[in-house]
Amino acid sequence: MLKVEIDGREIEVPHGTTVMEAANRLGLYIPHFCYHRKLSIAANCRMCLVEIEKAPKPMPACATPVTDGMKVKTASPLAKQAQAAVMEFLLINHPLDCPICDQGGECQLQDLAVGYGPSASRYTEEKRVVLAKDLGPLVAAEEMSRCIQCTRCVRFGEEIAGVMELGMIGRGEHAEIVAFVGRAVESELSGNMIDLCPVGALTSKPFRYRARTWELSRRRSISPHDSVGANLVVQVKHNRVMRVLPLENEAVNECWLADRDRFSYEALEAPDRLTVPLVREGGAWREASWEEALARAAEGLRGGFGVLASPHATLEELFLAARLAAAPGCAGDFRLRRADFGGDALREGIPWLGLPIAELTALDRVLVVGAFLRKDQPLLAHRLRQAARRGAEIHVLHSVDDDWAMPVRGKRIVAPSALAAALPAFGEALAGGKNAAILLGNFAEQHPQAAALHAAAQALADATGARLGFLGEAANSVGGYLAGFPANGGLPAALAKDAFLLLNVEPPYDMADPQGAMAAIGRARFTVSLAMFRTDLGDVQLPIAPFTETAGAFVNTEGRLQSFHAAVRPAGEARPGWKVLRMLGTLLGLPGFEFASVEEVREACLAGRDVAALLSNRIAGAPPVAAAPAGIERIADVPIYFADPLVRRAPSLQKTRDARPPRAWMNARLMKALGVQEGARVRVRQGSGEALLAAALDERLPDDCVRIAAAHPTTAGLGPMFGTVALEPVAMRQVA
Repeated sequence: MLKVEIDGREIEVPHGTTVMEAANRLGLYIPHFCYHRKLSIAANCRMCLVEIEKAPKPMPACATPVTDGMKVKTASPLAKQAQAAVMEFLLINHPLDCPICDQGGECQLQDLAVGYGPSASRYTEEKRVVLAKDLGPLVAAEEMSRCIQCTRCVRFGEEIAGVMELGMIGRGEHAEIVAFVGRAVESELSGNMIDLCPVGALTSKPFRYRARTWELSRRRSISPHDSVGANLVVQVKHNRVMRVLPLENEAVNECWLADRDRFSYEALEAPDRLTVPLVREGGAWREASWEEALARAAEGLRGGFGVLASPHATLEELFLAARLAAAPGCAGDFRLRRADFGGDALREGIPWLGLPIAELTALDRVLVVGAFLRKDQPLLAHRLRQAARRGAEIHVLHSVDDDWAMPVRGKRIVAPSALAAALPAFGEALAGGKNAAILLGNFAEQHPQAAALHAAAQALADATGARLGFLGEAANSVGGYLAGFPANGGLPAALAKDAFLLLNVEPPYDMADPQGAMAAIGRARFTVSLAMFRTDLGDVQLPIAPFTETAGAFVNTEGRLQSFHAAVRPAGEARPGWKVLRMLGTLLGLPGFEFASVEEVREACLAGRDVAALLSNRIAGAPPVAAAPAGIERIADVPIYFADPLVRRAPSLQKTRDARPPRAWMNARLMKALGVQEGARVRVRQGSGEALLAAALDERLPDDCVRIAAAHPTTAGLGPMFGTVALEPVAMRQVA
């Protein structure tokens, strides 16, 4: 340990600690722009100059390592003079447009200029002008003249997002931040650049000029999208959600957000938002009172029904839905994209990550099986990216070879039917690792041989000493089990019923077999939909509140229970989902629905149980591996911005590259066998459904496989996400 004195206060710090870090430990603030504790040191803004005894000149605190006996002064006349000089230099070309700047009121340059800048400028020449940049639909770079070249955005892309999307060109006053020619900022974490920018150069394009920061009230919340449960600050004006920012939590999301966590709030004002109850009458929808709609729903559900519940619903909503599904003559599930339920009787507990999220960064060997990692769990991908930067060996077993934006030591890309058989080949790669893990992704959980994959992964983990975990698909992938699902036979039994209760589910996009699910609902005598948005399904639609308009809890993939309160009042006549389910249970005459508050529902769900004791990834027995199907196998991913009802309706997210319509991706050998060229139209047939898609070339795909995304209107008519499909070229005249 080294002893250092800063402003007369002594502290002991480890070797390698910088003056900035030592000052932070003492609670002393040193002004800075380019420094960020999550990024590498650039030392290019020079705002953090301090006086160090025996040093010939002021030194940058962010880049100066502590030495034993060092004495530092952060506010001496020399330090203040240096900081003021740097501030004057930074303001020479800055436009000083604070009154109209969208960052005004939360601008680091503005704040420090007041504390460290002069009251007048000596600079009289014309200021430079930097042209605006088009960085895509999420990040605005309209006033790049404000940029002070701190390079935080550049370093973030390279070090955190794993994609260097911005860079700095030119020198001196000609230096500027630019995107690569013809490229936009398209990383799934790109919105964090907005938070990092210390001036108003990079701002939120959806939020731009909608409100001033001092007009906004702030509410804590939890993201409902993926299994991380990122902590949010929801900013509100006049009962409208105006912006979403990260709430720092080192154990969960650190200080970052995925773009879908940040921008999905736009869907709250979608034109198809359901705000009043609707009942079908004479083949048409009409508005109804809550009393009439609930009475009709209860009457239609009598005699038994299947419950299809979204894993993005709150814990309390899932708990009450599971109670309905557990009633005589009913069944239900929340694992809507699951195809194999053979492991239900063999599992010893609730599947989970297998370790705390924060410990992912400390792993030294990792095998990720069946995961579209960057798009399914962007913040978990970031954790593994940091592990890789520290020297961890990342291995991949999957059916596609996407760019993971991190060093990958070993990979095997095989057809979906060959995943389980390929697992043992990674034994040598994992053996000897002191801190190793095998992580099963969404693709592995949705696989028709999911139980066999689970058993094979467990056998490999037992043989190598690695930990076994599941990345988790949605906000309550763990919470759904705690709530009581699957109930009375789960999804297969639920789909066999002749009446349905849908909880925040859009069957064409949220089911493992949308064709089969829609056929079952089409045959049903009665269907009730509890939804945030209008559909054309069923007989009664009951408007429920999204996460910003209700209280509840999510249990993330590490088993962490996180509760939240409503940020705004429900829109129109929408009601919290737990209240609607409670009323339905009461009207159906079922016991156990006498709750006065959401906290009472949560307490009843947990019932004093130790969540950690219920988590287990052990599976007893190894189901047989089915033979490979004959034909062209489908590889189905769920695009990041089509995974749930909110992101599907967020306009800015729908303008990104990740929201482009699906194509039929295949390698050159399959294209040649089919007689099609890249860009040509092909007809895809699966079951009784078909889709017309453009053929696209991906040489990294396995032979006799075609990648066709699910959860999109153009592919919603196809059958299961896994299985074989038939492909044939389509002449242009046929398309017309």
